[in-house]
Amino acid sequence: MAADIRTRRVYDDASPGDGTRVLVDRIWPRGLRKDAAQLDEWAKDIAPSTELRKWYGHDPAKFGEFRRRYTAELAAPGPQEALGRLRALASDGPVTLLTATKDLGLSQAAVLAGLLQEAT
Repeated sequence: MAADIRTRRVYDDASPGDGTRVLVDRIWPRGLRKDAAQLDEWAKDIAPSTELRKWYGHDPAKFGEFRRRYTAELAAPGPQEALGRLRALASDGPVTLLTATKDLGLSQAAVLAGLLQEAT
């Protein structure tokens, strides 16, 4: 059975079906109070590097290359540990990956969701 991995914007209200809510951005979302985020975890270690994030700039034309480079970054020990944690959470129920990115389909959350769903 595939893991129930969802992606949502961190600015959206929490939903009862979200399960464990994990922020996957390296920097705190602009204008959001920490208590308003309703997070279970903030997985900074799994976010793209600052260099990759700045290079990508959410340019849709760069998404394929971003996905390739980000997947390579995720092979490092720190991100691998964080991925293992997300897999463990997903084995217990739904996990919602949260990001401040406007276009969820072109975000690191979408890449992570795909990787986590492939792994189950």
